[in-house]
Amino acid sequence: MALTVGEIQYTNILPLFFHINKEEMEKTGVRFFPQIPAELNRKMERGEVDLGGISSFSFGENSERYSLFPQLSVSTFGKVGSILLFSKKEITELDGASIALTSSSATSVALLKIILQEYYRVQPHYETVTPDFATMMEHHSACLLIGEDAIKARWDKAAESLYVYDLGELWYSFTNLPMTYAVMAVRNDCIQREMTQLQSLLTQMTASKRRTAEDHYREMIAEVVKSHGGDPFFWSNYFHGINYDLTEEHLKGLQHYFTLAHKHGLIDHVPTFTIFKYSLQGI
Repeated sequence: MALTVGEIQYTNILPLFFHINKEEMEKTGVRFFPQIPAELNRKMERGEVDLGGISSFSFGENSERYSLFPQLSVSTFGKVGSILLFSKKEITELDGASIALTSSSATSVALLKIILQEYYRVQPHYETVTPDFATMMEHHSACLLIGEDAIKARWDKAAESLYVYDLGELWYSFTNLPMTYAVMAVRNDCIQREMTQLQSLLTQMTASKRRTAEDHYREMIAEVVKSHGGDPFFWSNYFHGINYDLTEEHLKGLQHYFTLAHKHGLIDHVPTFTIFKYSLQGI
């Protein structure tokens, strides 16, 4: 049987995939499918994808069925640069205000609600919509965008008159813990069946993470500039601000995130973490 791999269609996870030899992996039956986070989350839940860089929130909802690939995540210790709240009002004035939420992500939506309720004690009204910066701000007091939608909105001249809050920065300022936005998770029901391919993928992802960092992301950034615009200096700062590890400190941050999500009724249980058992020879 083929191993189906979901790949988030955002630049922030690219270092984990950039140096994978997809052509060779596909010869062994591995299939790669680009997806936005929300769609990838759903496909993992339905068993249509075996392994994916899914949102942390989706992992929490399905932790009894998933295992975490070790050493790999999309996290920050502070600013993330691509999970942004744009607001016509200061964040402390958003009680009762209308906030448009991107339909592309679960982790970021829950993170915003946690920050606003737990730390600012405000309770806005939320509406989940298709991400479109101009339309969202036309009809709402604030909007949450992620990924390239957030980055390009930040470049928009209209954003110059708005308050812009980086959720990674806010989280770290209140908790002094990293925030992990996405994890590499594998469905438990495919582990024994596809162990050889999973081992190979883990080895290549770990190597890709290392190689892109050693190169200071230069080769990768050249491709990102071609496809997304911007300048190399911006993207260099962006990628150097993201952490791709998954240590005990990352898990501590995730545990705190899920504890607060449960406290505020966003998730029905606080998940436990099962790590995929592996051997990374030569890594």
